[in-house]
Amino acid sequence: MTSRIQDAVTNAMARLKMSDVAGATAVIRNALIGSGSPYSPTQRPKTAFLGGQAGRGLGHVLNLLKTRRTGFPPPTARPLTQTSPDDPRFTSRSLTTGAGSLNYKLYVPEDRDRELALVLMLHGCTQDPDDFARGTQMNRLADEFGLVVAYPHQPRSANAQGCWNWFDRRHQSAGSGEPAKLSALARALAAEFRIAPERVFAAGLSAGAAMADILAETYPEVFPKVGLHSGLQCGAAHDVVSAFAAMKGDGAVRRSGAGGKASRKIIIHGTADPTVHASNGDRLFEAMRSRHHCSTVIISEVKSAGKSTMRQTLIDPSGEVLAEHLPIEGAGHAWSGGDRAGSFTDADGPDASREMVSFFLRP
Repeated sequence: MTSRIQDAVTNAMARLKMSDVAGATAVIRNALIGSGSPYSPTQRPKTAFLGGQAGRGLGHVLNLLKTRRTGFPPPTARPLTQTSPDDPRFTSRSLTTGAGSLNYKLYVPEDRDRELALVLMLHGCTQDPDDFARGTQMNRLADEFGLVVAYPHQPRSANAQGCWNWFDRRHQSAGSGEPAKLSALARALAAEFRIAPERVFAAGLSAGAAMADILAETYPEVFPKVGLHSGLQCGAAHDVVSAFAAMKGDGAVRRSGAGGKASRKIIIHGTADPTVHASNGDRLFEAMRSRHHCSTVIISEVKSAGKSTMRQTLIDPSGEVLAEHLPIEGAGHAWSGGDRAGSFTDADGPDASREMVSFFLRP
């Protein structure tokens, strides 16, 4: 976190107390645009932190600072389509754990007479389970591949923007907070549907992806593989101020030690993401390389619906896939290959849902 941003936040707070919203906005904008990044422009397109909707985005930032409620400042979302009929197999449920209660929606495939797998889908800020299910179309793949899909819901009472609190130290370790509730949900559903431990996975978008990486680092025995779309590394931030810096690409770098239990990861990120800088996806993949010193990276090209990516596959000496990284050229902060019926989706590009399921189910 640079002193420039720290000073700007202090200055903005003082101006807000005097009702100088315009002045506070200018202070934050200048600090964010002017602060440097450790990544060279030749590595990633130079994108503004809050994208084309800068005025609105800064308004979200200022409102969060003013109310002291923290989370991802969400990008502009398209209106949601509310005409989809309810599926009787998509039900509302709740779980009470020692760490607290958790509401979620659950989709169970029609054919249960096969070996099932479980996927926890963690929505992004301002989203909810229904919206996330529409956008990712994961329920459609559930019928195809035999997936039980759970969509935990982060209420506004826990975060003003409905974000998972990935940047809060109270939710970055095992045994308490949101990671404890989510791991308890995975264990309960795996027991209910008799799902093997190696077939339990988690995936998320944005703040949901950041929380999924926390699950990967704190509960690798529960989640052997995770899918991270437009997310950040566990430990990249510890409060709201450092969260803004991390999203811009200036977050703390977590050094993963070699060896030990580790979740496999598929990382998908748009190179033109204006909300969570693409360097965060690079860091997630580099952390996996650092953890596995004897691994090899194989690169292959993937093209789909006008967008392309150079898939980077991390393989250990035995041939096992440890991680995949798909930096999608020109894509923004949206679920790649998603359905327009949901928010924060990009219908073009590789199908992120199918890519993740393929990674999860690979032997």
